[in-house]
Amino acid sequence: MAGLAQTPLILAGEGWADYGLVDSGDGRKLERYGPHRFVRPEPQALWRPRLGRWEADGEFVPASDEDGGGRWQFARPVPREGWPLAWGEVRFTAQCTPFRHLGFFPDMAPVWDWMGEQLAGKADAATLNLFGYTGVGTLALSAHGPVTHVDASKKSVAQARANAALSGMEERPVRWIVDDAAKFAAREVRRGRRYDGIILDPPKFGRGPEGEVWRLEDHLPGLIADCRRLLDADSRFLFLTVYAVRMSSLAIAGLLHEAFADLPGTIEHGDLAVREDGPEGRLLPTAIFARWQKD
Repeated sequence: MAGLAQTPLILAGEGWADYGLVDSGDGRKLERYGPHRFVRPEPQALWRPRLGRWEADGEFVPASDEDGGGRWQFARPVPREGWPLAWGEVRFTAQCTPFRHLGFFPDMAPVWDWMGEQLAGKADAATLNLFGYTGVGTLALSAHGPVTHVDASKKSVAQARANAALSGMEERPVRWIVDDAAKFAAREVRRGRRYDGIILDPPKFGRGPEGEVWRLEDHLPGLIADCRRLLDADSRFLFLTVYAVRMSSLAIAGLLHEAFADLPGTIEHGDLAVREDGPEGRLLPTAIFARWQKD
């Protein structure tokens, strides 16, 4: 039976050439995305900023309600269609989206590294990326074998394919699928498919391409159960991230512990975080995670 680690971990990402967390505080964060800097809301930045003044090309100003809306305000011109960035060999387009994001999640960089470590030495590893967004994680996984990329947003999948072209990875063995993640996973179970690794990044609330409603608390247990059926004793990992919920990482780790009771390995959990630039950079938490790995 997979053992459950009781002590939470911090999986912290460091800045790199094309991204960095410059400063944070007073409920906001200042980040660099290649040649541009942006300010975005960050409720977990409860402390005071280190820098006296923030210089940014733009800022996302949230709406006064709690529906997650808002708009960008720009101090300098920013390319409307985006600009290229890179993480290792993966190239992708950063862009100021209406949802305050910029086309990828930089706190996932240590997760991409970790998945590569789990697949080391295994040829043609088959992996599944559910809620795959714009495909940076998918392209990182594609270095190890065939990947199935699933997202309900046709626009996100189109951007993921464009990122593959930008990276010169159009010929990599990736299946690009626009579908409801839970329905797709259930069909894969019925087909008798298996994977060497699964990563999933479900939203708190969402809708599938045919109006399917997703609520994390209601539908995550069933999805995890199906993901378990797509893995076996020879599989390497499952990595689950959860954002913007009032929930402990121990809760989602307990869900994995129940689902993976018949497999060997270890279940760990904790916080994703990004470290500010500089020698005394603070850690800014961004999400909770739980993961199963084969020992």
